[in-house]
Amino acid sequence: MGVPLSVLDLSPAPLGGTQAEGVRAPLEVARAAERLGYRRFWVAEHHSIPHLSSASPEVLIAALTQVTSTIRLGSGGVMLPNYSPLKVAETFMELEALAPGRIDLGLGRALGADGITGRALGSASSDVFPQYFALLSAWLLDASGVEPFPSPHPFERVKASPAGPSHPDIFLLCSSADSARFAGMAGVGMVFAEFIARSDGAPAVEAYRAAFQPSIWRAAPMAAIATIVLAADTEAEAERLAALVPRPPPRPFEPPDAPGFMRRYRGDGPAVRAWLEGKQRRAEADELFVLHGAPTLGSRLRSLELVAPLIEAPQAEPAAPARAR
Repeated sequence: MGVPLSVLDLSPAPLGGTQAEGVRAPLEVARAAERLGYRRFWVAEHHSIPHLSSASPEVLIAALTQVTSTIRLGSGGVMLPNYSPLKVAETFMELEALAPGRIDLGLGRALGADGITGRALGSASSDVFPQYFALLSAWLLDASGVEPFPSPHPFERVKASPAGPSHPDIFLLCSSADSARFAGMAGVGMVFAEFIARSDGAPAVEAYRAAFQPSIWRAAPMAAIATIVLAADTEAEAERLAALVPRPPPRPFEPPDAPGFMRRYRGDGPAVRAWLEGKQRRAEADELFVLHGAPTLGSRLRSLELVAPLIEAPQAEPAAPARAR
């Protein structure tokens, strides 16, 4: 039995290369992911991190719509407190117009940056997320003709453009059981970022399912886990490549060699596939997002290939976003 697999790409700058090269590489990775049968290809948002290149996932998604034709494309994710909800709604309705039925809007509650960078971005506090989420949801549903913007409301005459017959699907990126419960109560998809939380995703999946309430977005829960792997042709090669990957600084009071640091599993193809299959089974996750944590474009593509035999066949259809009534 296969596992539904997707890709979360951090757009890393290549060893000895530039961030500009890191922006271009995901186009090649996405083409390979589509060819190999991965379900989704998402790109991240990070600011002021020298070895990561994607500060504007929406720009990269627009480019990806032009080099792919079937794989779903999305943000992993847009850090909503950094932006106007109206602008995010308009941007993703425009992406949906470019690739109808293929756009996912993964949202984060944090800034994706440190406090100083957040100030430079003009970010709001993460406390605004519930309010921003409600506005974004209302504008997307209104623009796609699914549900009119609530009335009375100060913004009821404001329209998100372009209008269209469909809208992106929404997911909440989570790093705790509390945020997973919020996703469940909101009735949207949930992706737990193990590599950020540095903890196992199974409790968050359980919390999400317990809290899930059907909504106009999703009739049934969709719980995914994002984790880092590095698959190579041999275990020794995986270890060699892993030593070349830039490592973020440890959290306060956490030694650099703390167990589970970055929670990257590495090994040869069969070992990595068995590890991912066990994780999906134990957590009862509907899907796994895999970050192929390899240091070069070639080794990322090879890791993608070595993990791909695990993908379910035939691939199940993802839950479709709501359509205009």
